[in-house]
Amino acid sequence: MLTQLSIRDIVLIERLDLAFESGLSVLTGETGAGKSILLDSLSLALGGRGDGGLVRHGQDKGQVTAVFDVPMDHAARRLLRDNGIDDDGDLIFRRQQSADGRTKAFVNDQPVGVQLMRQAGQLLVEIHGQHDDRALIDTDAHRQLLDAFGGLGDEATGVAALYRTWRDSERTLRKHREKVENAAREADYLRASVEELEVLSPQDGEEEELAESRSRMQKAERIAGDISEASDFLNGNASPVPHIASLVRRLERKSHEAPGLLEDAVQMLDSALDQLSNAQMEIEAALRKTEYDPRELERVEERLFALRAASRKYSVPVTGLPALAEKMIADLAELDAGEERLAELERQVAAAREAFDAAARTLSDKRHTAAEALSEAVMAELPALKLERARFTVQMTTDAGQATADGIDVAEFHVQTNPGTRPGPITKVASGGELSRFLLALKVALADRGSAPTLVFDEIDTGVGGAVADAIGQRLKRLSDTVQVLTVTHAPQVAARAITHFQISKGLAAPGSDRVTTRVVTMAPSDRTEEIARMLAGESVTEEARAAAKRLLAGGV
Repeated sequence: MLTQLSIRDIVLIERLDLAFESGLSVLTGETGAGKSILLDSLSLALGGRGDGGLVRHGQDKGQVTAVFDVPMDHAARRLLRDNGIDDDGDLIFRRQQSADGRTKAFVNDQPVGVQLMRQAGQLLVEIHGQHDDRALIDTDAHRQLLDAFGGLGDEATGVAALYRTWRDSERTLRKHREKVENAAREADYLRASVEELEVLSPQDGEEEELAESRSRMQKAERIAGDISEASDFLNGNASPVPHIASLVRRLERKSHEAPGLLEDAVQMLDSALDQLSNAQMEIEAALRKTEYDPRELERVEERLFALRAASRKYSVPVTGLPALAEKMIADLAELDAGEERLAELERQVAAAREAFDAAARTLSDKRHTAAEALSEAVMAELPALKLERARFTVQMTTDAGQATADGIDVAEFHVQTNPGTRPGPITKVASGGELSRFLLALKVALADRGSAPTLVFDEIDTGVGGAVADAIGQRLKRLSDTVQVLTVTHAPQVAARAITHFQISKGLAAPGSDRVTTRVVTMAPSDRTEEIARMLAGESVTEEARAAAKRLLAGGV
């Protein structure tokens, strides 16, 4: 329920802090005192439309804070948790309104979008007046209220889940059918491509290996001639090795004839022969390494050409050819198994549709039963509300061909306000005052089902008095046994039944000031007698009015 409402610098309100109790609370005061300001402020805190004109004259911004105490499993808490908002303790809704029209929204001191604030606010408070009874305007809300009255929430949730399963299975079938049909149109191309790729048999990393091998052979081809020439020089007829060896032998023989003269030269020539011999071995080894089969180079180049031609043909890199081949093989396999899969999906769709249809028909039967019971419950409330000649019916339209997640029913509240007139949708037939009384009868019939924990009624007793006003007061009192009820009223019969009575007045901010402010006070029991007497008698309160006020207060307990 709503526990606190704090308003700062909104229209005529400078600073206002109100505490609310459970049960029935009424707001009374002279016309123009500012009762609508309170409701506009509460609406703003719940995500209602902002307006720079709401900010008190001379101020840059105004602010409204509403505090709610609701169970931990309440739908508003679940919504906030789903959106990452901490919901420990009370729920605190705060809205800042700037004079330039901009607004900021906060829930539990965390910035939120106005849309989220509005969604959560609608789960906490319903505001009803003569001209904005959303519960009676929206036919979707009619069905929801009917389900709430009949206790059909779980069945409706189950039907919605079966509907989603059915539609999801239909989408799966449609996508698969489109895929099979597309594959069938490309079957010849796929088979030819698969055959070509199977013959080609591209391997992962093959292009890189082939390119590296080709590069190595091409390099070998370029340097093999020079290495071969070096080999021929060192090992052929023109090789200097035999001449040096013969020279060394002659010098060795002569060195004995001239000791100390040729030994160093002979030693150096021997070392040169060793180095030349090592060079011969290294050249021969290099020559062996550069040996390649020209036919292998041709094979490598032809393989590279084939791979890259396929890459261009299928518009994928060479590295993507193996995956493409696998995909095409899978597409062919799916095409071959497509009809069997289609048949299975068609059976699934039929089974899902059958399950939905059965659950929707069962829910529809229960809705028709609940519709009759709701019509009777509302009708029972109408006579006391001076609508004894009116008729209220829940018009049910059932069409299995127009199935939605809500089932196969459209529920619409119809009324006939006078005998002989044509019944029709409640919002088109009923006047503003009648609409409010129909809403009250509906809310009483629903009791604690299908309502937010706080209901606000804005002058639904306008234009009635006496017994009708008393009947409205009785029903608001009954409603307040199950939900918190706040009502703006001009009817003393309604005000007398309140647990909490707020008086709204307008006056100067201070003696000698020309600023007008709205004030709200919580009335003590003794003050309530005077206020209700004023509501009965007008400006001149008589003793008779005070006595009548006391009787109303005594009877409203």
